Amino acid sequence: MSKYIFVTGGVTSSLGKGIIAASLAKLLQARGLRVTIQKFDPYINVDPGTLNPYEHGECYVTEDGAETDLDLGHYERFLNIFTSQANNVTTGRIYQTVINKEREGAYLGKTVQVVPHITDEIKRRMLQLGQTGDFDVVITEIGGTVGDIESLPFVEAVRQLQWELPEEDTVVVHLTLIPYLKAAKELKTKPTQHSVKMLSQEGVHPDIIVCRTEKPLTPDLRRKIGLFCNVKQEAVIEAADAPTIYEVPLAMMREKLDLICLKKLNITEYKEPELTKWKEFLDKLNYPKSKVTIGLIGKYLELQDAYKSILESFIHAGAMNECQVQIMNVHSEFITEDNVAEKLDGLDGLLVAPGFGHRGVEGKITAVKYAREHGLPFFGICLGMQMAVIEYARNILGLKDAHSTEMDPNTPDPVIDLMDEQKKITAKGGTMRLGSYACDLKPGSLAYKIYGNETISERHRHRWEFNNKYLEQFENAGMIASGKNPGSNLVEIVELPDHPFFIGVQYHPELKSTVESPAPLFIHFIEAAKKFNEEKSSAKSSHAGILL
Repeated sequence: MSKYIFVTGGVTSSLGKGIIAASLAKLLQARGLRVTIQKFDPYINVDPGTLNPYEHGECYVTEDGAETDLDLGHYERFLNIFTSQANNVTTGRIYQTVINKEREGAYLGKTVQVVPHITDEIKRRMLQLGQTGDFDVVITEIGGTVGDIESLPFVEAVRQLQWELPEEDTVVVHLTLIPYLKAAKELKTKPTQHSVKMLSQEGVHPDIIVCRTEKPLTPDLRRKIGLFCNVKQEAVIEAADAPTIYEVPLAMMREKLDLICLKKLNITEYKEPELTKWKEFLDKLNYPKSKVTIGLIGKYLELQDAYKSILESFIHAGAMNECQVQIMNVHSEFITEDNVAEKLDGLDGLLVAPGFGHRGVEGKITAVKYAREHGLPFFGICLGMQMAVIEYARNILGLKDAHSTEMDPNTPDPVIDLMDEQKKITAKGGTMRLGSYACDLKPGSLAYKIYGNETISERHRHRWEFNNKYLEQFENAGMIASGKNPGSNLVEIVELPDHPFFIGVQYHPELKSTVESPAPLFIHFIEAAKKFNEEKSSAKSSHAGILL
């Protein structure tokens, strides 16, 4: 039988429940247990697929094509395992299931209510992964903050499971905030007391309290929190701000969070944590031997969570190259032909990010042109690849009005066009090309060199594609299609063989990058940026020598 750990949050949102859940899972996994994590979100959207990135950060896509919360990205990056549709559940999905059952007559004329019908469906999904026999421990993160109206059914479901399951089969970890008041020069525990009180009023009593804090917790403070929140003093865990999220598992190990959970769950068979690779990664991350500056060209830059997986992939690839990757955000809306050189000055590489809609598109095209003409390492993802295709069509093929039909439905040269299977689709949610697809690589190409395989598999999330009617023109002019889907012949990768590093991919390689298995494209992109930086520095030195 699986054991269940529930992670709730109080006082404020964005405390890092996902990071604490992933860190705890990593420690349990390192002790030899089979662990998975799931996220229950209280919003009524069926999934985040139709949400603007400003609303909820990036939409993370799993192998099986589920559009999910970005916390699932943390789960995969920490555990180095795949998640699925079953790992992310929203209020919308719960209600959709219950209403569909009611329409089918599944409730035999009963009045359908939040309790028991909604809570029963929540419980069914909370236990679903644990009943497969694949996991020793299932960690469930409850989204939102205790006290929110929308999260009440989830908290009630946890209460019922605590009552229904054996006592040693469940643990509740409550993440809260201990604010530091500068004027008083002290940490305040009252918000945490109120948060735990509110959770207790809803019938759920936490076993462990994890305290986010800017300052260290003294033994007296831990005792006070334990006394007034009715938990053992050793179960009051300090979660101090860390320089990187990848330090958190080690911090939680020092606080014995995993051992406290194991004891409460009555799990006696486990080993000393094996974290050698993790520590090696941190050593490389904390002590880089070089530094590069990468320009991130996007249009959701005000919210860093919009490009969360890309930013984490740079961290993974940077560590692999023993190189610090400094990201310079460049808003594509403000790039023009007149200022592009100034905006991109000092960069060692350029990544044009994914996105939807026409806003900022011309700025991205201008940035791609600059990278192509100046030998600046270029990497385009999804829309970024499409911008590279449009730029090449306009400036090399001479198709001055070339565009994507997403932005200009009447373009005379639709080098990027809507996929055939998308043309009859009107519903927006969950209808894109989603999930993992195969890609055959052209021997001798840059893509083949990077991956070292003839066939790869990567995750997708798009509606528009390269228009194969123009493929011959592109290849004759020097831009080759080095990766194609074997079934649909969809162009997955384009590259310029005569450029130091110029590659665009229709898929999202950032979605499979983890601490232990960084995305190959990011590794080689950073490697190319390092080389560009070294050559630039060497040229400057030579020029200085001539002047002397």
